[in-house]
Amino acid sequence: MPNTSLAYIGLGSNVDDPVQQVAQALCELDQLPLSHLVEASSLYRSKPVGPQDQPDFINAVAALETRLSPLALLDQLQALEQRHHRRRAHRWGPRTLDLDVLLFNHTHIEHPRLCVPHRAMHTRAFVLRPLIEIAPHLTLNGQPLEHWLAPLTDDITPLDSKR
Repeated sequence: MPNTSLAYIGLGSNVDDPVQQVAQALCELDQLPLSHLVEASSLYRSKPVGPQDQPDFINAVAALETRLSPLALLDQLQALEQRHHRRRAHRWGPRTLDLDVLLFNHTHIEHPRLCVPHRAMHTRAFVLRPLIEIAPHLTLNGQPLEHWLAPLTDDITPLDSKR
């Protein structure tokens, strides 16, 4: 795809058949306008961030080539969340589908709707572990991803195999 950018997208779900929600979303990412799914990580199970009185999450990370701008990509991801009946009842609550732009090329974006790199990705093993799986060469703030993962409690479990 000429004039493409490479975006890394974090996926998560913990209600309404989370494995199917994430697997379906990975297929749907490949159907976004002006975009193509390059690679997807295995699926991982993790404890929720925030309130613990909710089911475990299923997480993955996808690499997406896109000709969309960062905000246009965000709009497409939020529309995809809505098609999966995403409700934003309260912060860190259960969700059918959560899609986050983690990285977009090597750019830093500070916008009211979007911050890239994702502000919390360096603190989340459920983001770093699948990201390292598909892009071990990436760095964050000049450090390899393993540097950020090492001090974290790596309490995520890979599911049996790639989708």
